[in-house]
Amino acid sequence: MVSKKIVPTESLDCIYYKLLNSSEKSVSVKIQPVLSIDEYDEFRWVARCPLPPENYSAIVDLKRRGVVAERRWSFRGNETVHSWEKMAYAAVLDGKTVVVFVKGLNLRPHKESDHTHFRCQFDEGFVLMTDAVAAAQEVVRCLLPRSIRTNPTKAQGIRVTVVHVNANGRDYAPVPSVARIYNSNSYQQRKNKRKYELCVCTMLWNQASSIREWIMYHSWLGVERWFIYDNNSDDGIQDVVKELNLQNYNVSRHNWPWVKTQEAGFSHCALRARNECKWVGFFDVDEFFHFPRNHRRGIPGQNSLKSLVANFSSSKTVAEIRTSCHSFGPSGLSSHPVEGVTVGYTCRLQSPERHKSIVRPDLLNTTLLNVVHHFRLRAGYRYMNMPESIAVINHYKYQVWEAFRAKFFRRVATYVVDWQENQNTGSKDRAPGLGTEAIEPPNWRLQFCEVWDTGLRDFVLANFADPATGSLPWE
Repeated sequence: MVSKKIVPTESLDCIYYKLLNSSEKSVSVKIQPVLSIDEYDEFRWVARCPLPPENYSAIVDLKRRGVVAERRWSFRGNETVHSWEKMAYAAVLDGKTVVVFVKGLNLRPHKESDHTHFRCQFDEGFVLMTDAVAAAQEVVRCLLPRSIRTNPTKAQGIRVTVVHVNANGRDYAPVPSVARIYNSNSYQQRKNKRKYELCVCTMLWNQASSIREWIMYHSWLGVERWFIYDNNSDDGIQDVVKELNLQNYNVSRHNWPWVKTQEAGFSHCALRARNECKWVGFFDVDEFFHFPRNHRRGIPGQNSLKSLVANFSSSKTVAEIRTSCHSFGPSGLSSHPVEGVTVGYTCRLQSPERHKSIVRPDLLNTTLLNVVHHFRLRAGYRYMNMPESIAVINHYKYQVWEAFRAKFFRRVATYVVDWQENQNTGSKDRAPGLGTEAIEPPNWRLQFCEVWDTGLRDFVLANFADPATGSLPWE
């Protein structure tokens, strides 16, 4: 449930209904506690309810605990719960356009689509319709109605959705929508202030135990601002983020409840970060930048990553920096290393796999199309491949079985199938030979080990370990 009426300090229950006979007056009501309440944006909150019990209606209401449940009593009115398979779920103002995030259009993955097939519908007491100017994957960009362009404050709270248009120009039914436009000052407040040189955005699920090492390490390398898109974690990540901010790490957690929407979430983050950041890195919490040349030469590594991107800030052509990834294995371990992944895992595959990117958010293509953590750029701009001798990413992809097994529940990426699904079993997004079940293979701790690589471990111990105790700040 997404609503501005939810009060986080109140105890809420979920209400489910079942007709006992043909008369609507004979109704069975079942009540279950709300699973969780979480902030969604500056104006609304998310309440999570269990799925309806068997034979109960898809209408799920909320009530304050202690209030007698009556038929059709609801925070939202009598609304059927819409299927997540087809839903407009978020919207952001961007100049004279609105960017709508929508499931169910079945646009081609990794490619730009024909935007002339779509329009946006705005509901502000009466319906307004405008043309789409770009469409890709789960993102549709439309012009704003003239009344909103001339007075953006009128957009506040307006519901917007996407309409598919047939060949005759007649509209089909609009996609169900919970997407409301908020002219949020948070996207604009730094517009006239100094921009951070380097920010990082990631999407995660239940990785609270990993982000301390990841943020502390990369902050030392020069990352100044963090955008954490939380995809329904229930492992106490809010407390970890609060603790990091008390230690002066600039971290914001954005509740992003929409399942398997990583690419759309990154597009949303690119818009959000554009007025705050010159460069934004998109990589995961098990990926760590490493500068092997600096360490071999004994040059201090502090702010190395920030300095690297700053060298390209005045470039007239480079808008993306790509860095190759080395995939590390369990390195003979059977339990998670208490000193962290950078010190514990030291054996990897020989050949690099893929790459991750740092981009200029103001120079992205209007579609905001992104694939495997890199974006399509505006015409006239290009990417730069970073030589491995200068920078690589240590991807601690295949950790000890206890940690790796947690990945089997689901993936956050839109176009990457979950581990349990018997599709693309040979893809690099999977562990080779693992299959579709969370069963530990024989000798897992010895697999994916072709090259012993202690470069980052030695670097971390030299620069982060306490001289007296040898302990690391994230332990």
